Amino acid sequence: MAGIRLIVGLGNPGRDYEATRHNAGFWWVDAVAAEKSAMLKPEKKFHGLAARLAINAGELWLLEPDTFMNASGRAVGALAGFYKITPEEILVVHDELDLPPGTVRLKQGGGHGGHNGLKDIIAHLGTPEFWRLRLGIGHPGDRNAVVNFVLNVPQRAEQELIESAIEASRVALPQLLSGDFPAAMLKLHTKPKA
Repeated sequence: MAGIRLIVGLGNPGRDYEATRHNAGFWWVDAVAAEKSAMLKPEKKFHGLAARLAINAGELWLLEPDTFMNASGRAVGALAGFYKITPEEILVVHDELDLPPGTVRLKQGGGHGGHNGLKDIIAHLGTPEFWRLRLGIGHPGDRNAVVNFVLNVPQRAEQELIESAIEASRVALPQLLSGDFPAAMLKLHTKPKA
C-alpha cells in the first residue's frame, strides 16, 4: 500500500486565527516541520505554505493552505495535481468537534461532517477517499455556537490536551509514511497503560 506523500494541515491564515481551535491542523504540521527542521515557505502556485522533505526513498510534502478554511481544496488540488499525488497518499489533519480535546483518530474516507475545509477538499479531489487525522477540540454543546467556538482560543486545560495529542500522534508518522495504516491506527487509538 502506498504511504502518505502529502500532509495538509487545515486552518485559517493570519495572526487573528493562529491560536484558534480551527487551526489545530496547522499546529500539527508546524510541529512536524519543526521536528524535521523543514521550513514552510509561501508557494503561490499551491496557494499556501509548503515544504518538501526527503523521506526514505521518496519525498513528503507539508502544506498549510492560505486560502482560508472554506477554500482549502484549491491548495490541496493544486499541489496533488502537480506532483501526481493520489487521494490515498494524502493525509488531511484537522480539528474535530465530535472528539474531546486530547483525542486523535485516523480514518480514510467518509463524509465531511459539516467541516468546510473537508467539504472543499472532497469537491476538488472528486473523492472523499483521502486519509484524515482528526484532532479532538470538543463541542460547545449547541450547534448554533459552533462557528464562534472553533474561531476562539481554547481554554488552557483544553490547549494542553490538544498539544499533548499533537505530540503523541506524531509517533505514528513512520507508519503513515510507509503505508502501514493498521499499525498507525493501533498506535493512535490504543490508550497507553497507566
